[in-house]
Amino acid sequence: MPILPETARTNILAAALAALLAVVALLSAAPALADDKEEALAAARRGSTGKLVKLLDRRAVPPDATDKYGNSLLILAIREGNIDTADALLRFNPPLEHRNRNGDSALMLAAMQGHEKLVERLLAVGAKVNNKGWTALHYAALEGKLAIVDRLLAAGADVDALTPNLSDALMLAGRNGHIDVVRRLLKTPIALDRRNDHGMDAEAWARDKGNTRIADLIKKARAERRR
Repeated sequence: MPILPETARTNILAAALAALLAVVALLSAAPALADDKEEALAAARRGSTGKLVKLLDRRAVPPDATDKYGNSLLILAIREGNIDTADALLRFNPPLEHRNRNGDSALMLAAMQGHEKLVERLLAVGAKVNNKGWTALHYAALEGKLAIVDRLLAAGADVDALTPNLSDALMLAGRNGHIDVVRRLLKTPIALDRRNDHGMDAEAWARDKGNTRIADLIKKARAERRR
């Protein structure tokens, strides 16, 4: 077997040492990266805006980082009501359409919780108002957030979008007794005879829940449309 020249042997040893050091560096960096991610997720939950912004500024964590339940930094901030933190996050272009394991997006949660200014900001930076399954309009109607219902409709929200159980926004608002939202939705061309997977239309569901004034409004609107 030929003996390698001293220079060749030195080069091989140097390359091997460099590779070993690179592996060690990667292994030692992994815990630090994991710690940065957990720190960022915790900052989003607590509303520690300054800490989170510093982590994002030095790229210690990406803006699309998620927890084990699929909650992004933006979703966590909104879910916990940390509106200033959520607003600051938007500067880093987080994924707006990302959904967690429950199927909730940032816009949907902002609509459900009644954060009007944040809904406006999300729409301004390009959040989509329509999607499959539950939508921001469904959540706003369900919770009786009239101003947000108005804003979503102005942004082109589909009033005929259906939840997985085939309910539309009118059904949800009527079921939960939100008469102002029902009045607003009745000004749109939303279907009044549609039935959900329980066989109930908006009027029947409202009446079943004891919301008779709402049921009567829907009944009157149906009669007027048939004239």
